Amino acid sequence: MCVTLLAGVYTDNSAMMNDLMIVGGGIGGLATALACVQQGAKVHVLEQAAQFGEVGAGIQMGPNVVRVLEKWGLGDALKAVAAFPARLEVRNALSGQMLGILPLHSMPERYGAAYATIARADLHGVLLQAVQQFEQVQLQLNTQLKTVAQLPHEVQVQVSIDKTREESYATPALIGADGLWSKVRAAVLPESPVRDTGHLAFRAMLPQSELPLFLRSQVVTAWLGPRFHAVQYPVRGGEWLNVVAIVQGKVEGDVTDWNHQASASEVRVCLANAASPLLDLLHAIDHWRLWALRDRPPMRSASEHAFGRIALLGDAAHPMRPYLAQGAGMAIEDAATLATVLQQPGIEVQKGLEQFAQQRWQRNARVQKRAERNGKIFHMRGGLRVGRDWSLRLLGHRLLDIPWLYSR
Repeated sequence: MCVTLLAGVYTDNSAMMNDLMIVGGGIGGLATALACVQQGAKVHVLEQAAQFGEVGAGIQMGPNVVRVLEKWGLGDALKAVAAFPARLEVRNALSGQMLGILPLHSMPERYGAAYATIARADLHGVLLQAVQQFEQVQLQLNTQLKTVAQLPHEVQVQVSIDKTREESYATPALIGADGLWSKVRAAVLPESPVRDTGHLAFRAMLPQSELPLFLRSQVVTAWLGPRFHAVQYPVRGGEWLNVVAIVQGKVEGDVTDWNHQASASEVRVCLANAASPLLDLLHAIDHWRLWALRDRPPMRSASEHAFGRIALLGDAAHPMRPYLAQGAGMAIEDAATLATVLQQPGIEVQKGLEQFAQQRWQRNARVQKRAERNGKIFHMRGGLRVGRDWSLRLLGHRLLDIPWLYSR
């Protein structure tokens, strides 16, 4: 076993701007690598998988997120693979009745960027291709984090490579972007267990050409029902459709694996009372994956984001339910903020990470709370559901628009 020092022994507290180690090569990790290398940092990304990639699911990105990606120079790449729906429709899942519409085509004028929908793998691919253009980024696969030790002038990490040998690295700043089951988080916040939300997400993504014409769609549609809801929207330039149906229940098997097999019959049974347009869509899809939704309580302080020379971002810091469509978005915002604070001339590593934490934790906590609240609203029953539907019909886009989120 050997110890590799990324830039010697760190007696200079401002050394971060030259070197940064990121654990996790998903969307959050690559976004951080790109944001920081554009600010002049050298970045070392450790990914435990044998290859970079994301499994099939869709992501909605509000203008707050698209604006960041465009600032990084990814606007054209995004346009090549994303869809840009003209509106969001909310419908009653039992009757099919329209409850409210939020125009999305006016987002660029209102918030400075479009509302986009994209396959998760396509967004990851855009980030990966951008990062690979920089010689200052080292991407390392088949590397599993074993231990983390924070010292006064560096962080030492021990890893297993290819499951055959162990190595140790030293870095002035370590960023945990390794998701819900973050090993970096476990090293600094061991008493922060994951919560079972009691919700299951059935996911499917398929070419629209495989669907009957009347089921194809170029808008975002949310179907709200008692104890369940479903969302559909176009991805891949509108040529594919992403569908997710979320119900209340539990899944058997490995709790750390979100990508379980699911049968089409399970989905159809769970949503058997849905209106015919939604049922027709569900019956037209034969292949589904199952994701047991888990999270942690909303952030309570900046100390959940940064600890000396170690910082957490994305799901490692603030896993959130998908009912505000901002999980990936908050990770991308985290990355942008981190790069901005750390590029300040002469900034000390600890001070920079502390600033990052102070700037991000309250916004992330607010999004976490709003997402959790939305899940309860989406699944309302009885009189509460009637009141919800009436409010949506009366107020429409004023309830669906979120200026505090999109205008940042």
